[in-house]
Order: sequence, then C-alpha cells, then structure tokens
Amino acid sequence: MIRIGVDFGGTKIEAAALDGQGRFQARVRAASPGNYEASLEAVRELVAAAESQAGVAGASIGIGIPGSPSPTTGLIRNANTTHLNDKPLQADLERVLRRPVRLANDANCFALSEATDGAGADAEVVFGVILGTGCGAGVTIGGRVLAGRNGIAGEWGHTPLPWPRADELPGPGCFCGRRNCLEQWISGPGFAADHATGENALAIAAAALAGDARAQASLGRYRDRLARGLAAVSDILDPDVIVLGGGMSNVEAIYDDLTDAIAAYAFSDVYTTPVAKALHGDSSGVRGAAWLWPLQADR
Repeated sequence: MIRIGVDFGGTKIEAAALDGQGRFQARVRAASPGNYEASLEAVRELVAAAESQAGVAGASIGIGIPGSPSPTTGLIRNANTTHLNDKPLQADLERVLRRPVRLANDANCFALSEATDGAGADAEVVFGVILGTGCGAGVTIGGRVLAGRNGIAGEWGHTPLPWPRADELPGPGCFCGRRNCLEQWISGPGFAADHATGENALAIAAAALAGDARAQASLGRYRDRLARGLAAVSDILDPDVIVLGGGMSNVEAIYDDLTDAIAAYAFSDVYTTPVAKALHGDSSGVRGAAWLWPLQADR
C-alpha cells in the first residue's frame, strides 16, 4: 500500500510516496509560493508527480502544516506561514486533490514518524521537538498522536520562556502577538538574534566549535534556555524520550550534558530522560504525514 505524505513548510513544500515498510518510492519538492491559492496548486502538482513516480493513483494523503485546524470552524490557526491562517485548508485541498485528506500539525507528524520507527520507537510517551525557523512540538502516546481536546497539544513554542532572568524580560515580540515566547529564543532565528552579529545559526555554531568565545557563550545561553523549556515540559508530561529535529538539532554541541542541564530545573530528585536526535532527520515531517492514515484513524 502506497501512502502520500506532504510537508507544508514555510520555504518549501515536499511530497513523498511511502510503501508499507516506510520506504520512499518517490520524493519531490518545490519552493513555497508564498500565497494561498498558489500553494494549493503546488500541492496538487507535487502529489501528482509523487504518484507518477511511484506508479500509483488515488493514494491516501496526509498533510503536515505549521499550524492546526480549529475543531469548531475547521479554519487554520496559529500558522507561522501566515497566509494559511483563517483558511479552510482541508476542504480546499480535498477539492483540488479530489479525495479525502488527513491534516495535522507538522510537529505532530514529526513526533509520529519518530515514535513509529525512529528515535522514539520503543518509548510509550514521546515528546518530539522541531527547532527550525520556528519552534514546535508534538506528543505521542503508545504510537498515537495526542492532539488534545482543543487541538493544541504540543504548542510548546508559544509558551513563555520558563524562569526568565532580568535581562530576558520583557522578551522579544512574537508573530502571535505575545512576548517572550519560547520560539523567539530557541528557534534558529532566535539563537541568531540573541547572538546579534548578523550571522545565521549554523555559522554561529561552527564558530563556537572553532573556539570563538562569544559564539560559545551564545551557545551556552541557548542550551540553558532549551533546558528550561524541556524541564517545564518534563514537570507536566514526564516523557520517556525527547526527540529533537529541525536545523538546530544538527548542532551536536547542544546535546552535551543536556539531560543534566534539564535535571537542574526539573522538579525531581532524579532525571534520566534521554534527549535524542531524530533518526529520520528532515524526512520525519513528510514521513509522519504519510503515517496519518494507517495509524490515526480507521480507513
């Protein structure tokens, strides 16, 4: 059985065809057009190309987006790809694709992929984190996504930075209209903004590895803020494993003593939760979107 997954990112849209063992049979991508109607057409074209490469037609389609549909209106909310907000995306995609689709937050898709056959495959409770141009998270329990009553489980990036210090207040403004959101500190752009040299996150991390003292200090602040955010989650959820994805997850130095750094803030006398790098890397979003059909609902 072939399933199609679509990862609806801010800079690119990717579609992939996976077989029953999770192996790629097709994979295509295009730059995100930056407006709503063109994005619908881009998804239609990418799905057609993926099906053509895989030699199938009428496959199931799961789609991961940087936001979530409202359970009352079906309109998209909270997307940092802002042209999706307040749009009936699922209905419009079903119209252009001429079949049902399943829609989920991209971080939920990431967590589902890693919980299915990735870095969290043997864990009951997985907290999957995307540290990229934004910051999001998803939760799986027993290999199933926890969406929550209001469909907002895992909206970790728009909780405030825990235990802020005086020099971290009032905190940077966020596109959501609030200040001091965790996303503004531990996303790639947030890391770069804190360093304040105009370099991007990966360049700063490389400078830290090369021994640059200022970059090392910035990376230390980043790791501490990440640890605070993960400690707050651990106090509530206490996951069996935390899996990191997104561009910042490729900075190996952030894993150094990270469990110990979280333990310093967690409300417990013991803290042993491992923090793992995503096994499937950038592929987890599109893989998890494809898995929405067989795992998340009866066909």
